[in-house]
Amino acid sequence: MKQNKLSYKIQQYLIFGGPGTALFLAVVIVPFIYGLYLTLTSWDGVSATKTFVGLQNFASAFSDAEYWKAMLRTVIYSVFAVVLINVVSFALAFLVTRGIKGQNFFRAGFFVPNLIGGIVLGYVWKFVFNRAFVAIFGTTSLLSSTEGALFCLILVSVWQYAGYMMLIYVAGFMSVSKDVEEASRIDGCTSAQAMRNVTIPLMRSSFVQCIFLSITRCFVVYDVNLSLTNGEPFNSSVMAAMHVYNQAFTYKNYGLGQSEAVILFAVCAIVGVTQVLIGKRGEVEA
Repeated sequence: MKQNKLSYKIQQYLIFGGPGTALFLAVVIVPFIYGLYLTLTSWDGVSATKTFVGLQNFASAFSDAEYWKAMLRTVIYSVFAVVLINVVSFALAFLVTRGIKGQNFFRAGFFVPNLIGGIVLGYVWKFVFNRAFVAIFGTTSLLSSTEGALFCLILVSVWQYAGYMMLIYVAGFMSVSKDVEEASRIDGCTSAQAMRNVTIPLMRSSFVQCIFLSITRCFVVYDVNLSLTNGEPFNSSVMAAMHVYNQAFTYKNYGLGQSEAVILFAVCAIVGVTQVLIGKRGEVEA
């Protein structure tokens, strides 16, 4: 039949999948390959020639103390943010799936912060920390201290992402059969025991997705970092993505900046994929 011919399948793919594939190649694959090429040059973003330097940029990246300070800061921020995002979002999902009055309204309300752009969100919270909290509590702004600035970044990230992750946990709660929960109660389980031994294991895929998404978003945070703290005070809140941006576009070291971006991508990919593999393995065992 005509539908089974390879030419027909190629034609259908080009019609329906061709535009998407072309856009993906244009905005993802080609820039990524070009970025890998830039890691081998000493281009400053202005000159017409790009001097080939081999792996020198990677050697400079591994010896860049400020970059690794920013990377360590990013890891610390990500650990606290990921844990809090998932704890808060799971708690919110639990509350809005208990059949309380107006739970759909609360679901929409908790999701709204995720719709606000990171730049706008950062400036709004900057006003809250610098003006509102100072006026109410009569203390100095949290953004004026090194520990306080990092705490503010974590708090704003939790506020921004918890609502989005909540929807995934809501879907997880709704996927657990009520018959299974009722059977556990009949067997003598308390509500806490049923949650720990029945509901949570059956929601493992939701945990895998939420943790992966929160890890990848926190590791590459830039917009909130820029508008909320701009790396201050004394560059103590510069995250890895901001350091990479400054290296490439502020200091005009495109090759070095791109090399550090590749390292950041590799670290993020390794952590994210490892978490998914561990989570999926546990899901199969469950």
